[in-house]
Amino acid sequence: MSNPSIDTHPLEAEATTEPLLVVDNLHVEFTTRQGLVRAVNGVSYTVNAGESLAVLGESGSGKSVTAQAIMGILDMPPARIPKGEVRFRGTDMLKLSDQARSQIRGQRIAMIFQDALSALNPVFTVGWQISEMFRVHRGMSKRDGMRKAVELMDRVRIPAAKNRVNDYPHQFSGGMRQRIMIAMSIALDPEVLIADEPTTALDVTVQAQIMDLLAELQRESNMGLILITHDLGVVADVADKIAVMYAGRIVEHAPVHDLYKTPAHPYSKGLLDSIPRVDMKGQELYAIKGLPPNLLDMPSGCAFHPRCPYRRDNCVTDVPPLYEISGTRGSACHYYREVLDGTLG
Repeated sequence: MSNPSIDTHPLEAEATTEPLLVVDNLHVEFTTRQGLVRAVNGVSYTVNAGESLAVLGESGSGKSVTAQAIMGILDMPPARIPKGEVRFRGTDMLKLSDQARSQIRGQRIAMIFQDALSALNPVFTVGWQISEMFRVHRGMSKRDGMRKAVELMDRVRIPAAKNRVNDYPHQFSGGMRQRIMIAMSIALDPEVLIADEPTTALDVTVQAQIMDLLAELQRESNMGLILITHDLGVVADVADKIAVMYAGRIVEHAPVHDLYKTPAHPYSKGLLDSIPRVDMKGQELYAIKGLPPNLLDMPSGCAFHPRCPYRRDNCVTDVPPLYEISGTRGSACHYYREVLDGTLG
């Protein structure tokens, strides 16, 4: 695109038929003392307005690094993006200047970080931190910014928001701090919201409340939602589609109900089998054996083969492409058909 600036906000949707956000063949690598770490290897996915994408995988799979690359908050160096595109409303953000990209970040694409306590500044009140978004980006006065902060705290259902707007982060519970982070992220009505492990360290009841809140806010604003998590159990009622990541790659993508019903990759199957079930009370919980690979010393062939109970000889030698199963499904397994029909063993 000849003019890589984004100034017209949502009207650009009329000029392109592309999804709201397109991540295309993204690669991210880090230079370390031990060598080159290829943290993201050819990740591609799309998000439409009003659509929820859950990105799943164990720690180190590349989920958060992909999100940070989208947001433009990677430290470069040591990070480097050797290839790939991140297109927002048809414009490749990786080609934008820092100033142009800063106009998008926070306003049009926002992110909720997983550790609310460390993400919030302990020396400023929560109202001051929320209202800063309006003072900096909208030029509001301090009084008007605080009024908007109270409105947002009400919106994310923080009790007695008017009385608590001058409290500090440590005076809130973990679940309430996460709500404050959500309030900050939606302050400027972003079109895409990235939630990075938003329910980490919260109890099950609060997890459900946070997920319900995100789903409600998405319905109200029709924003695209990217939910990054390692827990398949928290996304079943929120996500429209799922991308499963392993060792920097997407190994399966599918509509959420299709993946839950019939996974097409052994790793996805292992994640599903490890979810606690009420009909298995007293039985030993399934766990995927072994550990994710060291990204400095990747195994040959399929990266999952050292842990895969179904591996065959060519799994050790040949890297599987992301096979297209249908228009909405794909699997990076040589034997995805057998995984689907349950005959692989």
